[in-house]
Amino acid sequence: MVIRILCSLLLFIIASPAFALSQVQATVDRNPVVAGEYFVLDIVADDDLNAGALDTSILLDDFIVGRTSVGRSTKMVNFDTTRETRWQVLLSPKSMGMVTIPSFNIKGVSSNPINLKVIQQGAKADERQNVFIKVQTNASEAYVGQLITYKVKLYLAVELQRGVLSAPAVEGAQIKQIGEDKDSSEILDGRRFRVIERTYGIIADLPGELVINGASFSGDVLIESQRRGGMFGFNESRPMQTEAEREVIQVNSIPPSYQGKWLVSDIVMLKETWPEDISEFEVGSPITRTVSLIASNTDDTSLPDIEIPLAEGLKAYPEKPVRQTFVRDNQVVSQYSLTTAIVPTKPGTYTLPEIRVPWWNPYIKKQQFATLPERTIRVIGSSAATTDIPAADSFSPVNNQQYWPIIAGGFALLWLVTLVLWRRAVSASYSYNPQHDIHSKDNGPRKTATTGLNAIIHACDRNDSSAAITAVQAYFSERIGQPMTLSQISNLSAPLASAIHKLQADKYSRQPQAMDKKSLMDAILAYKEQPQSHKKSLIADLNP
Repeated sequence: MVIRILCSLLLFIIASPAFALSQVQATVDRNPVVAGEYFVLDIVADDDLNAGALDTSILLDDFIVGRTSVGRSTKMVNFDTTRETRWQVLLSPKSMGMVTIPSFNIKGVSSNPINLKVIQQGAKADERQNVFIKVQTNASEAYVGQLITYKVKLYLAVELQRGVLSAPAVEGAQIKQIGEDKDSSEILDGRRFRVIERTYGIIADLPGELVINGASFSGDVLIESQRRGGMFGFNESRPMQTEAEREVIQVNSIPPSYQGKWLVSDIVMLKETWPEDISEFEVGSPITRTVSLIASNTDDTSLPDIEIPLAEGLKAYPEKPVRQTFVRDNQVVSQYSLTTAIVPTKPGTYTLPEIRVPWWNPYIKKQQFATLPERTIRVIGSSAATTDIPAADSFSPVNNQQYWPIIAGGFALLWLVTLVLWRRAVSASYSYNPQHDIHSKDNGPRKTATTGLNAIIHACDRNDSSAAITAVQAYFSERIGQPMTLSQISNLSAPLASAIHKLQADKYSRQPQAMDKKSLMDAILAYKEQPQSHKKSLIADLNP
């Protein structure tokens, strides 16, 4: 048995051919080819060879040589083994007419030369191409700062395995993708193509000629194999590369007649959001107003900031502006939105001035204005809460330097009074007698005042400026014996006015900050011990 096996192996070795390169074939995937387009050159050798065995430098005179891929395969049928090495080279012809792909010599075996016909763009119908790119720009002439939309459409008549769609190359301009890629299909001359669409925005920084080197695609696709009976079916992977034509756009400088911040767009408009269902507004109640600047075919970074002047008696607390760019109905749209809380500080009739934004119309080459008409509002006094927000300048140390010695002495006295008052409040909280409370007229207000102070302290600990304002009004209304507005409380003392102003600023601030509990409590307690004609003397309390 062993002898029979050895004889079979010997016969197999004798029958096996000695592998040696005997044939090199060269083919192209199409002929003729279009100038500027890439085609595939296939070179097949019937042996297992090193990738560097093929020298493609002989192609550089007449072609642009792109990506080269190498593949190897081995087949065995009825003990008949064949090996193969395949090179796939992407080529693009440099000139039109008849061009010859020369013969390749590998280990003494030469391939066949190929006579190739190169035709101009448009001479061949698109259906002859499996992959190609079309581009479209929105203008052949533009201005500095104007958004040029560059739409790229990649057409695929074959299945895409992998690939990269590269942006156009531009010098002296900003470029970025706008929106997401769109995937759809189109039928051209009876052939269905998969279409991948991408939009770029290009903004020129300087006047002159803007050269846009076309977007390009490089990847691998599956096409029907010309060879039949292969081990892996009838489709094979082929490298593909194509590039859009170069475009030149004339960029104009800013016209000298233009006035204002430069903005160039197809159309610009101003809109506002306003509480239309309210005809009258109360003092201290915030009015939310949103102004939006919308422009077509403009980048959001080109939209100017909007400044809204207000009359005396109105305070503005603007939020951070919001900028965005999006694609709507195949148009690039940019938007700038500014939301402001307007707080009236005094009753009266106020006029919000007209808002005007200049812009340049590139079609009629003329400056135009987007406008928002003026608006008149009526403000009435508020009996419940907020009536006036004192200005911080009223207590500016620069304008009141001569009063500082007096104020300093007053504060020193108030500090002493505060310590005594605080000690009495704490003692009262620990020595509260319910029976005595029924018959004592003085103990009731003290209990209520202590509760009001606790409400203010708790609001400060929660950093809740709105609750603190409400608690301060409730405390002083109970303390004075009549409803008190913030304006009336502010008039009681300079420290109270400063503290109330700080509370209002915190309430409408864009960025909430930690409340100054100490300053607020100091101001409240300092006023509490001011001499009153109907109260007992503090000196009498200190000297029983």
